Amino acid sequence: MRYRVLVEVEYFLALCDVVDALKSFKEDASAVAKLRSIYSPENFGSEQAQRIKEIERITNHDVKAVEYFIKEKFDEYNWKDFKEYVHFALTSQDINNSAIPLALKV
Repeated sequence: MRYRVLVEVEYFLALCDVVDALKSFKEDASAVAKLRSIYSPENFGSEQAQRIKEIERITNHDVKAVEYFIKEKFDEYNWKDFKEYVHFALTSQDINNSAIPLALKV
C-alpha cells in the first residue's frame, strides 16, 4: 500500500510541472516535503494501511481507497484546491504496474 501511495504522490508532483493550476503547489518546498512524508517509512505504518483498508471496505476498490486516503490528507493539510488532481488521468493499473515492482525491489 505504501508504494501505491508513493506512486500517486510522485505522479501528482510530476503533474505539477505540466498543469498550470498546480505550479504553485510545487513551488512550496514545505508542501512538497509534507506530501512526500505521507509515504515515508517513518509516517506510513499499520495505522495508515488500516485506514486505507477501511476506505476500501466502502469503495470495494484498492487503488480508489489509496486515492481517497491521499485526498483526506489534502483536506487535512488544507490543500483542497489541488486535491481533484490526485489520480488525474490515471488508471488503477498505472499505479499497480509501478508500485508492485517497487515493492518487490525492496
